[in-house]
This record gives sequence, structure tokens and C-alpha cells, in this order.
Amino acid sequence: MADFMKENAETLSEDDQCNLMFIVALKNAMNVINGKWKLAIVATMIKQPRRFNEIERLLQGITPRMISKELKELELNNVVEKIESHDETTGKTTSMYDLTSSGRRLEKLMVQMAVWGQEHKESLK
Repeated sequence: MADFMKENAETLSEDDQCNLMFIVALKNAMNVINGKWKLAIVATMIKQPRRFNEIERLLQGITPRMISKELKELELNNVVEKIESHDETTGKTTSMYDLTSSGRRLEKLMVQMAVWGQEHKESLK
């Protein structure tokens, strides 16, 4: 897309250039949160870090394998971080998942999406 803009900068209007930049930015965001479960997984961590089994319990209808896959992708995209702690007494290591600062910035967007979704559903009645 950037190459297209460079090659066609002279022929595109300023509005079209802005529109293309908007589309590129939107595609970048969608590449990170795309998928049926990613935003739902993020939503489970809005208030507090979660263990894997808590995420699984909160999201009925998703397999553990899919949770694991989506969490790994969210980690790679710096939306979620895995926090491991070692208990010296028991020798056990526990893992929690929490949102990064970038992941926390999704909350406002998700609230707006939820409001729009509810309004849209009601408008279809």
C-alpha cells in the first residue's frame, strides 16, 4: 500500500492520500485483533490479570488449543504479556496473562464497539 502511494502520489488527491493512510492504519489494527476470539480474550483481562483456566471458564465455546493460539498471537503483537511467578515454598510456577499498555488502550475502542453493536442490533428489530 505504501508503494502504491509513493508511485501514485502525484495522481491522488490529498483526500485520497489521507483515505489510503487511514485504510493502511485500519488494516494494521485489524491484523492484530483479527479473529473470532481475540477481543473476547482481551476483554477477560480488562479488570485484572487472568490465569489460563479463568480465561477458559469465562469464554465458553472456545477450546483450550484456540485460547493458547490466540494468546500467543496477542503476545507476539504486544497486546498481552505472560507473567510467570515461582513460589519458593511449593516450588510451583504459576502463569498469569495481563494486558500491556498497548492492550489496555483497546478498552475504549471495545466499549465503543459494544455500544455500536447493541445499538445496531436494536435498529434491526
